[in-house]
Amino acid sequence: MAEMKRPPSLSPLQAPLQAPLQAFLEPPPAKPAPKVVQRDPYLEPFRAYLDRRIKQWKDCENLFLQNHPTLKDFASGHFYFGLHKQRDHWVFREWAPNATRILLIGTFSQWLEDPRFELKRATRPGVWELVLPLDAVHHLDFFKLKVYWHGGEGERIPSYASFVVQDQQTHIFAAQVWDPAEPYRFKHSAPSTPASAPLVYEAHVGMAQLEGKVSSYREFRQYTLPRIAKAGYDTIQLMAIQEHPYYGSFGYQVSSLFAPSSRFGSPDELKELVDEAHRLGIRVILDLVHSHAVKNEQEGLGRFDGTRTQYFHDGSKGEHPAWGTLCYNYAKHEVIHFLLSNCRYWLEEFRFDGFRFDGVTSMLYRHHGLGKNFVCYDDYFSSDLDEDAVNYLCLANLLIHQINPAALTVAEDMSGLPGMAAPLEDGGVGFDFRLAMGIPDLWTKLLKEVPDEQWNMGHLFRELTQRRKDEKVISYVESHDQAIVGDQTTIFRMIGSDMYSRMRKDQRSLKVDRGLALHKMMRLVTIGTAPGGYLNFMGNEFGHPEWIDFPREGNGWSYHYARRQWNLQDDPLLTYHFLGDFDREMILLVKTHHLLVANDPQVRVIHCDDHVLDFERGDHLFVFNFDPGRTFVDYAVVCRPGTYSLALDTDAPKFGGFSRVPEKLDLVSFGDPCSPTGYKLSLHLPARSAQVYRFIPLAEKDRE
Repeated sequence: MAEMKRPPSLSPLQAPLQAPLQAFLEPPPAKPAPKVVQRDPYLEPFRAYLDRRIKQWKDCENLFLQNHPTLKDFASGHFYFGLHKQRDHWVFREWAPNATRILLIGTFSQWLEDPRFELKRATRPGVWELVLPLDAVHHLDFFKLKVYWHGGEGERIPSYASFVVQDQQTHIFAAQVWDPAEPYRFKHSAPSTPASAPLVYEAHVGMAQLEGKVSSYREFRQYTLPRIAKAGYDTIQLMAIQEHPYYGSFGYQVSSLFAPSSRFGSPDELKELVDEAHRLGIRVILDLVHSHAVKNEQEGLGRFDGTRTQYFHDGSKGEHPAWGTLCYNYAKHEVIHFLLSNCRYWLEEFRFDGFRFDGVTSMLYRHHGLGKNFVCYDDYFSSDLDEDAVNYLCLANLLIHQINPAALTVAEDMSGLPGMAAPLEDGGVGFDFRLAMGIPDLWTKLLKEVPDEQWNMGHLFRELTQRRKDEKVISYVESHDQAIVGDQTTIFRMIGSDMYSRMRKDQRSLKVDRGLALHKMMRLVTIGTAPGGYLNFMGNEFGHPEWIDFPREGNGWSYHYARRQWNLQDDPLLTYHFLGDFDREMILLVKTHHLLVANDPQVRVIHCDDHVLDFERGDHLFVFNFDPGRTFVDYAVVCRPGTYSLALDTDAPKFGGFSRVPEKLDLVSFGDPCSPTGYKLSLHLPARSAQVYRFIPLAEKDRE
């Protein structure tokens, strides 16, 4: 047998090292780029950050899982902290690391410092605990904490308080024991499938009724829910639910994150509201405020244990310069634990179906987005980006979808940070949708600055459809933001003072006619191009007039503008119901034919001089003539071979139009060798109107 020879250049000692040495000299296989980078090559220079984003939330999750089987189990602070009734005793716990002494005071102690109600230090660092006999505390007892620290003291509402009530005489807030003998039991299941194309009805319980007062959960359930169901919306976004001391803050200066606002009723009445919505097949998502908190110290978390840094950043970084609120420190694991527990609490205790996260841009950037235009990728990934805030949002989305895979999460973000509504594993932040906040700004700018006879159709279509291909957005013409005092609703901006005198059907003016027509067209083109979902603020579907202004000293504490005038829509002599009727038919069309999940709009005509916009989506053709005076006859547009049946017409008399298009109209395509598809359609386009046609393809034998 011949002797095996080694390569002459290698000694016997070197031979075994050949393979590992070559592996060392050769570069390792390239790690695949996150999918957000694969879809958008312009993100390649920021790949290191995107890789770090994924690693950060995974490392953080793994850290939490060292002592907990799941992230859900980690997010269980509300089961440990706060006041809880056990089988044979009460237990109360609070996290206050800087405190030197804490007592529970309330109706059970005549609001005096009773040694029997003094908390003791627990085994966990910074945690205080008190065990009480069952007869020491009762349902509806009021209570607070008296907290002492080196050099000071103060009364505080427990951080995990689940019910907080304001005394009507003293206006002082206090926690209240909620332990009814027969707590509410849910009867109905929530929709179990994810909302792939939500039709969102943004609502505020307190201003949801006609009367000038703070309305209740019960009234919303009895009177407003049926209206929403009839209008066809499948998702309600409830504002101002987390307790807030100042009613006029619209619920965005939160003091007690775990307490449903008592000004609207009891926790059980809120549960009954959500349960009834589920019976109607409607999801309910909570407008969640984790971006900032009220400064108030006696009501909120500001200097809870004598320090500013327990929950918030120190110094100027801890204060929002425009909102006058405090900014959470998302680098602290105790803060992440607190906020994640809050997400789980609302999902499980009240069975909310998800969240619209408020003020995401403010969370993401140290400049809070104030005076900042995001015009290039460097703006997104600058040193102002708070990576700890991004990490918290990633973990929140991970947790929410672990608890309820069908849950809906929406980011209120105007920055457009890449990956906001992309999956976590792809390098995204994990939201299901992002609010298209630029669209209402576009409509407001057009109405303020550009006569509609000069609207550019190309610019309009581009702005309505502009989005990242890896994310879904929720489009809208106006939300509550566009109607806050100092601004106007869309309809009021167009009609103005004529809304006070010319909204009767027999007294309409040219301004009213223009307003009604554009109101319908703007909504139709917005929902027709919406790449994901659609949103409407309560009452705006029928053209609610004027603005929103909560009672305050400046308006004599009036509720006149903090209510919804449903009587306007219900009055058959007025024109408001035209808009409401159109909105209902529009929503029905979109839902029935699943248009929001159809292919992206395919442009057939963009003619700036004619002010005509024409696009197909799914099996429907959307046609708009925004010209205020010119009607076009036999307007030829490219189409597919088949029949186009009129499905919706803004000019129909039942919607306040002038019946310039026959109610039942079927148009048949005709051959045209010059057309890219080989076919065209001849349309009648009345001035300032829009039509939607349903496409019915020709059978093969018909083509022959």
